[in-house]
Amino acid sequence: MNEFLPQRDVDLTSLNTLGFSVCAHRYVAIRSARELSSYFKAYPDEDCFVLGGGSNLVLTRDIDATVLHMQSRGVAVYEETDTHVVVGVQAGEIWHDFVMASVARGWFGLENLALIPGTVGACPVQNIGAYGVEIKDALHKVKAWDRLTQSWVWFDNAQCEFSYRDSVFKHAFLDEACTQSRYVISKVFFKLLKDKTQWQPKIGYGDVATRVADLAAGGEVTAVHVAQAIIEIRSTKLPDPKVLGNTGSFFKNPIVDAALAAQLKTTHPNAPMYPQPDGTVKIAAGWLIEQAGFKGLRDGAVGVYEKQALVLVHHGGGTGAELMALAQRISAAVFTQFGVRISPEPMVI
Repeated sequence: MNEFLPQRDVDLTSLNTLGFSVCAHRYVAIRSARELSSYFKAYPDEDCFVLGGGSNLVLTRDIDATVLHMQSRGVAVYEETDTHVVVGVQAGEIWHDFVMASVARGWFGLENLALIPGTVGACPVQNIGAYGVEIKDALHKVKAWDRLTQSWVWFDNAQCEFSYRDSVFKHAFLDEACTQSRYVISKVFFKLLKDKTQWQPKIGYGDVATRVADLAAGGEVTAVHVAQAIIEIRSTKLPDPKVLGNTGSFFKNPIVDAALAAQLKTTHPNAPMYPQPDGTVKIAAGWLIEQAGFKGLRDGAVGVYEKQALVLVHHGGGTGAELMALAQRISAAVFTQFGVRISPEPMVI
């Protein structure tokens, strides 16, 4: 199988947005669904690590498993009516590029997710979300390779078992050590609105409404305005990973029971809290971290971004182990001060 002859000792510094200098002892680029299925048929028992854009990843060591780098590209319309469109997107497509292309074509539903780094194939795993929207709100179905049955499988929206920054894909493994993912996503299908009369912009989060109003300048609000507002806001809060290594929001916003939320609200009336449909309450992790005194902290080569406490950064020359040590310090301090546990969003290797 010469087409899958791996490259050896490939530097992954430019393939993870934190910019940690680690290497893949074996590396194979996957450029199509055919290559993906052919690879696993040829090497069914191979230890593999599937890499997308490297934007939700902390690498603390070199990777001994074969790194499969998903580079498949392509966007195609599979169904279209007067009201909606179903579009299939290959796993290797850049998420932000797809969002902006959708907005430009007059498709509604993904505009709030603009400027999120990474690839399309990785998005369902984390159920990415921002500014009141999650990928589950527009996802139609997923095509993936099942390494256990050695066959293609399909997941509809419900079968993905989406929840806050979570999905079935994060918990299905081939081994007890939870290192070998069972499913490898090849293509993601989205059902997006075309009829603007059925679209309601979601602009109630933070200062999105103000930004959108400025961009619309008294005219009709469009998905382009919403996406541009999101881009402007994210650009002021999050550093460019090409300049300062980061994974975006590092910690998930914790969800606590109503009693603890009420107690915290009594002692900290300004704490940003968001009631959930099930009676629990989501608390802004960035606020908790800032109150614990970590905003802008630098600890050697790693630190906390000066403009947004939710973002951990790599200034260069550091390691993933150093970043995780800082993350653990932050988590412990937040728990000591507030009795709330916060956990990382990115995958840690």
